[in-house]
Amino acid sequence: MSATQRPVIGRPRGFDLDQALDRAVEVFWRQGYEGASLSDLTEAMGINKTSMYKAFGNKRDLFDRALSRYAEIDMAYAREALAAPTARQVAEIFLRENIKAVTAPGRPAGCFSIQSGLSCGPANADVSVTLARARKAGEEAMRDRFRRALQEGDLAPGNDPDNLARYITTVSEGLAVHAAAGATREDLARVVDLALRAFPGVET
Repeated sequence: MSATQRPVIGRPRGFDLDQALDRAVEVFWRQGYEGASLSDLTEAMGINKTSMYKAFGNKRDLFDRALSRYAEIDMAYAREALAAPTARQVAEIFLRENIKAVTAPGRPAGCFSIQSGLSCGPANADVSVTLARARKAGEEAMRDRFRRALQEGDLAPGNDPDNLARYITTVSEGLAVHAAAGATREDLARVVDLALRAFPGVET
């Protein structure tokens, strides 16, 4: 290469990947996987279809990226809850932060992992399966945390970590469904107050 030649530099993408992905998250969240057309997605993302394919792959690839982004950003409170020092705090932080997440201003009401796969036909049944697996993984992480609490003596013998994790995640999913139907934070907070009374170690 001569002194006058310059290395060829790739053409800049021209858009922010994370910002575009956040907008895709919202489209899938509001309209569901099947209801979100490529035109809806690219218009919201501010890019054309060619740019979308180059950056994210096809629609299903984009959805998987959106789900990962949702888990990283919107579900960060779950990781915070699991790091709490006691099982009681795990349950309370998770449910109370869940209320904030499913009623967050500027975000669709409810939960991405439920709303985006509510009405998938046979051709896209794998989307619903993927979302169910993601929710199950969250439940298993909570179960493992409660198993540790049992081993450490934080939960009394006789408590079943599997049942407790299923209970908390079922309540949280119910909160999301009611939030999508218009329930307020105050409405949901009263539900959490009642739910926590049934959790071991929570004062009534």
